[in-house]
Amino acid sequence: MALERFEQLEVWQHAHALVLLVYKVTAHFPSDEKFGLVSQMRRAAVSVPANIAEGFKRAGLKDKAHFYNIAQASLEELRYYFILRRDLGFPLNYEDVAAKADQIGRMLYSLTRNTRP
Repeated sequence: MALERFEQLEVWQHAHALVLLVYKVTAHFPSDEKFGLVSQMRRAAVSVPANIAEGFKRAGLKDKAHFYNIAQASLEELRYYFILRRDLGFPLNYEDVAAKADQIGRMLYSLTRNTRP
């Protein structure tokens, strides 16, 4: 069965769940971080499933791989923000979010590798 919509991609589903988690955990940040770390974390998190969605509809394999690679880069950026959050002393179950990011990263790697021309 061929996939018809990006929402059917398992990697997109996991990435979307990670966005929801990021929004949930950043809602409790101090107000002085609203335009700092909160904004950066949310932007990077949203970029992952958004680029998966855009890549899904691209016609050429090279274009698809390009957007999937952007999603991978945004995921790595988000990974850094998790580390920064932990090191700044903000509450975070780092092992849990890191495991989710690792899983998504492996899935994205596979997706990207399988769409290269």
